[in-house]
Amino acid sequence: MIKSLFGITKEPFSRADLTLLSQQKKIFEIIKIHSQQGGFSVVIGNPGVGKTVLREHIEGLAKERDTIVIAFSRTMHTYINILKQLAESFKIEAPVRSLEKELIQAAYSHIRDRKVLYTLVDEAHLLDMQTLRKLRLLFDRFPKKHNLVLFGQRDLLYYLSMQVNQDIKSRITYSENIQPLNDGDLESYIVKELESVRLGLNTFDSAATELIIRSAQGNLRLCRNLCYASLIDACRENKRIVTISHVNSVLVQPHWRSHDELIKQQVAS
Repeated sequence: MIKSLFGITKEPFSRADLTLLSQQKKIFEIIKIHSQQGGFSVVIGNPGVGKTVLREHIEGLAKERDTIVIAFSRTMHTYINILKQLAESFKIEAPVRSLEKELIQAAYSHIRDRKVLYTLVDEAHLLDMQTLRKLRLLFDRFPKKHNLVLFGQRDLLYYLSMQVNQDIKSRITYSENIQPLNDGDLESYIVKELESVRLGLNTFDSAATELIIRSAQGNLRLCRNLCYASLIDACRENKRIVTISHVNSVLVQPHWRSHDELIKQQVAS
């Protein structure tokens, strides 16, 4: 619908080919540097601030001949099932009792081949601390030139700060808290997305842009979803300019309402 109305070959605000913003670029470069010497990195942030985009770009390093990226996100499993996920990423087939040994041997094999090794753990805040401790003991036996990166919400750092978890926290070599974007960054993101598909900067009028930025509250995912939904609403009316009325028609949808607003609405009805 969007492509046919605007006469473009690619839609803006899609999940494909997302570029890193300045904050994400900095973290990306530091993690790459740490990978040369080995490290234990922790990246935290609220949902929607850009952790997934950053992780996907690190995973994209696997396209390089000298880089191996192992990733898993099903963190609510037991330690054994997480080992199976790691083995699957390493393309290892082995009995459960020898999985740890095979994983360690595979890691050393890659390092001997002069490859850079990343292990990415998404949704790490959902990991049971005992499981994380077992993983820490496993990765302690990995080659030194291995970069373990945990991605999670802010609860993760709270758990790691407990005295009982100091054995894990003390091994962290780099950590970063991805902050919500400011209004200027969100506006730059909208402009960049429009330019990337050769749409005019006036595709969103100024009032619509201001409302989107105000409603997103620094959340990149919310900004992208609101822009895309507003475009669809404009296309539904066969309009080539997104106005504040289109944005408002999206914002009245229940999932955009705050918890307090939904409670008030329920009481009123």
